[in-house]
Amino acid sequence: MSLQMKLVAITLDCPDPPALAAFYQQATDLELHPKSDADFAGLNGEHGLLIGFQRVDDYRPPSWPDQIVPQQLHICFKVDEDLDVAETRLLELGAGKPDHQPHGDKARVLTDPVGHPFCISLR
Repeated sequence: MSLQMKLVAITLDCPDPPALAAFYQQATDLELHPKSDADFAGLNGEHGLLIGFQRVDDYRPPSWPDQIVPQQLHICFKVDEDLDVAETRLLELGAGKPDHQPHGDKARVLTDPVGHPFCISLR
């Protein structure tokens, strides 16, 4: 008999949980978790999935693609609009864009304000 597990949370390390939660909240329109504070902030995602952000002292951002500091996690998002429009909006919110783009025109790799890489692609 196989074990049935349901993913309920993904948590990212960061230096400032409320700030990183604000970036992802603006990018996704997800609702801020009511128990967020200076050490842990969360966003309530679809189907009960919580995206959490926890404070880590001496946080070191991932380096991508070289992996000198491992990326630890890579999140992918689907967007409804043109990739150029979505990318521009995310860059305005504080995302970065690495020079290395392995997916051609099908997806874009960006980094959140503290260096976690994530992809956007069309639905």
